Amino acid sequence: MKSGIHPEYQKVIFLDTSSDYKFLSGSTRTSEETMEWEDGNTYPVIRVEISSDTHPFYTGKQKADRAGGRVDRFKKKYNM
Repeated sequence: MKSGIHPEYQKVIFLDTSSDYKFLSGSTRTSEETMEWEDGNTYPVIRVEISSDTHPFYTGKQKADRAGGRVDRFKKKYNM
């Protein structure tokens, strides 16, 4: 591998903003925001909107607080 052309790989905390679920993983992304993990070390925090804790594939249900789409607006408009 050539030196100096690859991004730095480090441990980061991924934080699911909808459920406050967090997990530690490796990534090349970084952030100014940091948080202390269970092992006592401080890591950068990457905020994500969805993770395995809230994804319908893993949970088996859709998010209840999701904004309505066209069909929902149509049903609301015509009292269906």
